Amino acid sequence: GGEIKNIAEELSLAGDDYTALLLKSLGNRLAEAFAEKLHEEVRKKYWGYVPDEGLSKTELFQGSYRGIRPAIGYPSLIDHSQKVKLLALLQGETHTGITLTSSYMMEPASSLCGLYFAHPKAKYFDVNHIGEDQVNDYAQRSNTEVAMVEKRIGTRIKY
Repeated sequence: GGEIKNIAEELSLAGDDYTALLLKSLGNRLAEAFAEKLHEEVRKKYWGYVPDEGLSKTELFQGSYRGIRPAIGYPSLIDHSQKVKLLALLQGETHTGITLTSSYMMEPASSLCGLYFAHPKAKYFDVNHIGEDQVNDYAQRSNTEVAMVEKRIGTRIKY
């Protein structure tokens, strides 16, 4: 995480932007791999609802396992500002060193923020476009000005 960012900055300052970019890409891939491994351990060991799961790599890549691991910012959870609440609830900055930028992107960039849902009928979905009534309802429930909601999720609004 943070070490990768620091080393990449040093490489860039030394004029080696190519290696810095490769290192950042590697950090992102390792973070994703760790999240997949943790999801497997949750399914098999910690929650234990499929202790004998024996999926092939192809089945894993196809998401043939039970449950889902969406993240804030995915099509079903489009408002990135919700990361503020999650990090506060979990004391994320204290425990992990992860911080958020002014646009709610996570630092270091090789950080992930996923939620696990184990229900056998859990599926990914897309909220697609939402109407003015839904924006107003979301603004009220999240105690946010309508204009701010419109700014944060503007690409999904249809009115």
